[in-house]
Amino acid sequence: MKKTVSIITIFVLLFLITFSVNVYADTLDNVTTDVDKQTIHPGETVKVSVDFGTDLGAYTTNINYDSKVLDYVSAEGGEANDNKKRVKVVFYDSTGGSNPRRNVSVTFKAKEDIITSNPTDFKITATGLAGPSASPSYDDISSPYTKTVMVEPSYEDYDIALKYVGDIIKNKEKDMKIVVSSTMGRSYEHTRILAEATTPKGETVKITGIDSNQVEHDIIQSGWGDASGDSIGGKNVIKELNVKGLFSGTGDYSITLKLVNRDKSDETIASKNFKITVKDENTQTLTGTTTQNNNQVVQNKQKPSSLPKTGSTIYFIVLPLILVIIVASYFYLNKKD
Repeated sequence: MKKTVSIITIFVLLFLITFSVNVYADTLDNVTTDVDKQTIHPGETVKVSVDFGTDLGAYTTNINYDSKVLDYVSAEGGEANDNKKRVKVVFYDSTGGSNPRRNVSVTFKAKEDIITSNPTDFKITATGLAGPSASPSYDDISSPYTKTVMVEPSYEDYDIALKYVGDIIKNKEKDMKIVVSSTMGRSYEHTRILAEATTPKGETVKITGIDSNQVEHDIIQSGWGDASGDSIGGKNVIKELNVKGLFSGTGDYSITLKLVNRDKSDETIASKNFKITVKDENTQTLTGTTTQNNNQVVQNKQKPSSLPKTGSTIYFIVLPLILVIIVASYFYLNKKD
């Protein structure tokens, strides 16, 4: 009986010792994580850092990342292993406590072919945490520390152009083209093109286009396209819209074109103003064309292929001829004599 009690007592003590080690391991209360930038463009690097708040003789740090937008570059603070989903950094002070560490960092690089904005997370965990002399031991960091960054291209602002050829004549429809472009445009899911006009007193203007459903839209009155808008964005964006302008009278008009974001209460993405002079048919330019693009008007006038003849031109031909006749007559007469 006593032997049985002794065996039970030993097992209980062993259980309590084991339980005490697991439950009463110290907790790292001052762990901090950081990234050295919040936005990363293609080809740029970002460093993810972990500070454990105290010196450690051993740790295994795991940093999960998205390999679709980032590549692993290097690590500091231990031996690193990358499996394209996470980077594991293992450190062990083989000197027995004389060379501890308290931090680790991993550097990543944004892929070169990024053409959209990509919010992405780094998730940081750690195991095998122990003090410089392998004691005390610390609880694992199993609930990830998360750091979020944005991986996106170096966006260029959208440009708006209004193009046409020649003069604009009152009460005559004019073929025009609205062009929205960017070498690297930020992506928007729902956009529309709106227009505003300032006219001479008592005059009106219409800028109309026909969509793929053969529905005509007056851009000044209601904007272009479906009310929900359409998407835009990416590399070398060019959005062209063929329209017709109709101006009721002569004078100076002002047209403002806007690209707006329907998802943010028609917030303006890009805007440009164009000055247009409308002429009477009898005063239009007879030669050359006029094209307005990006707020500039360029007029090309044809040059005549030859200079016009004047009344004095004939004298330059007749006078030398008369002089030649007089001289020839003089020598002829002298020879006869």
